[in-house]
Amino acid sequence: MTKGIVLVTGSNATRIELRGGGSAVIGQYLNETVVPAMALIEAGYQVVLATPDGTKPHIDEASDSPQHFGGDEAAYARAKRFYADDPAMNQVHRLRSVVDDGLDSYAGLFVPGGHAPAVDLMQDADMGAVLRHFHEAGKPTALLCHGPVAMAAAMPRAREFRAALTAGDMARAAECAQGWPYTGYRMTVFSASEERAAEEHLLHGKLYFDMPQALQTAGGTVTSNPADFAPNVVVDRELITGQNPASDHLLAAKLIEALDRRLVTA
Repeated sequence: MTKGIVLVTGSNATRIELRGGGSAVIGQYLNETVVPAMALIEAGYQVVLATPDGTKPHIDEASDSPQHFGGDEAAYARAKRFYADDPAMNQVHRLRSVVDDGLDSYAGLFVPGGHAPAVDLMQDADMGAVLRHFHEAGKPTALLCHGPVAMAAAMPRAREFRAALTAGDMARAAECAQGWPYTGYRMTVFSASEERAAEEHLLHGKLYFDMPQALQTAGGTVTSNPADFAPNVVVDRELITGQNPASDHLLAAKLIEALDRRLVTA
């Protein structure tokens, strides 16, 4: 018997567009995906992974390093084995089928980061349906690093919102964000200064928008840790957001606390 089932919604994006043309290779971050998933399983929860097209997310090469596991080679090796071999990471469902089968059986939701969610998940209609269900039911909803930008999918006009951000039309983006269920929520996300470092050292180009700008334009109250790449998690009602890759363990702990608390009060 498990305590409950947690839905992990992953991304299938492998490239992100850059200003001036061209794109950069991206994906999901290994530690951001497996650290919370492994913690959930250890805490007694079942994990179900779903993506827009039902295939396993691509892991960003920048994250495939012991550096993102505190330099712990053994922890890195465990993470690699878990992602490669564990059924939870390999029995991947299509988001559409998860929605069609019904979301009532899921206790919580987790969205890992890497730049990938800023491409597909933030404008995916099925991701929007998932988010609205968890919001309306008050179920724990955790998103990490770039993952919080996926919350844009809950807007009625999510695709138009992203297009307006890409065009630099903030007034239009704010208009498209009307009806967003997370308006007024406190949250965090990969910061603008952290993004500048990623643009310089990883992407080798400028993105069309940064994540705090997107969520603030949507109506979120976004805060960041003044120290770049230091752990930071913000909890507001059912929503749990983590700022960066270093927030993986803290976000996992806060999600498990929220899930366990909901079990006790159910």
